[in-house]
Amino acid sequence: MSDQQLRKEAHDLDVTVWVGKHGIDAVVDELGDQLDDSKLVKVKFLRAARGGTTTDELAAELADAVDAELIETRGNTAVLH
Repeated sequence: MSDQQLRKEAHDLDVTVWVGKHGIDAVVDELGDQLDDSKLVKVKFLRAARGGTTTDELAAELADAVDAELIETRGNTAVLH
């Protein structure tokens, strides 16, 4: 599937993973499990997680940590495949 088709599918998805003050390490296992079960997962980065970094940087780090593809970031939310 193309990124555009995946973005369309992700539009109506609910956020199922929230990254908070404990950072991305705290959600790696959960996100990996969710990616095994479904094709797309929407992740929300709370203000406490962002600190001095951007959502794009955190989303890319998280995608690398779970060996997933970053489809898009919008605001404080990212979609992983």
